[in-house]
Amino acid sequence: MRLVYLLFGSFSLLLGLAGVFLPLLPTVPFVILAAFCFARGHPPLEAWLLRHPAFGPHISAWRKRGAIGRKAKRAALAAFALSAALGLLLLPMPLSLTPAAAALVGGRWVWIRPE
Repeated sequence: MRLVYLLFGSFSLLLGLAGVFLPLLPTVPFVILAAFCFARGHPPLEAWLLRHPAFGPHISAWRKRGAIGRKAKRAALAAFALSAALGLLLLPMPLSLTPAAAALVGGRWVWIRPE
């Protein structure tokens, strides 16, 4: 089972790193998921993530309070709005309402998280 957590954590970390370069792919949620997996599959990698200057504070805030920072909230809400707008412009009805509905549900959840 440790190998499964290690593989899933590595894949999640790769997705998070891709999110640094791809504007609509989130980074921090994948890094938080990687830390969760590494805690069960490879604790030294979890410790490395917790000490990382960019990711460590986000992981700690999430674990302690379920918190999302203000800057991250703004970025997530902007990405939700952009994907909803693109869906409304580029997809046929009623399929175009799917990204808007997902943005409303996801955006509300992000909005109500503590900072």
